[in-house]
Amino acid sequence: MSKNLELKQQIVSEVKEKLEKSSAVLLVDYKGINVADVTELRKRFREAGVDYKVYKNTLFKRAAQELGIEELNEFLEGTVGYVFGYDDVVSPARTINQFQKDYPKTPLTVKAGYIEKGFMDAKAVKALGDLPSREVLIAMLLGALQGSVRNLAYMLNSIKEKKEAEA
Repeated sequence: MSKNLELKQQIVSEVKEKLEKSSAVLLVDYKGINVADVTELRKRFREAGVDYKVYKNTLFKRAAQELGIEELNEFLEGTVGYVFGYDDVVSPARTINQFQKDYPKTPLTVKAGYIEKGFMDAKAVKALGDLPSREVLIAMLLGALQGSVRNLAYMLNSIKEKKEAEA
């Protein structure tokens, strides 16, 4: 077996492993981004616990087909970077959104996403990235629950006071 074929098989198996492990995979078009911006983007991805790789589109396509992922095939043209998120499905999209806000002139665009074994178009991925963090959502939920409990206590107290006044 030739070394080139062996290398391609290794890359396909690496991509398959990443696809199986990840909870979110985003395809981004990075055409026209300079080295400094890509370095900053990679740094942000590392801080967020996200992998960013560039593979040959044909090798990614082969790995995806072996796993039965056909939805991404139409987006595998041109310069495609692959973003793999493992723990948090929102983190890759949020990192890209924040990067685009901080570097508005950088031509980084999301092509599509494959999140929790389902296809998402670029608009849905952007909306996902705009969601607040998990901690903020929990705080919002707790605030809403605390307000409800406070209102219930106030209502019960006023019923008690009304009963006492009648007696």
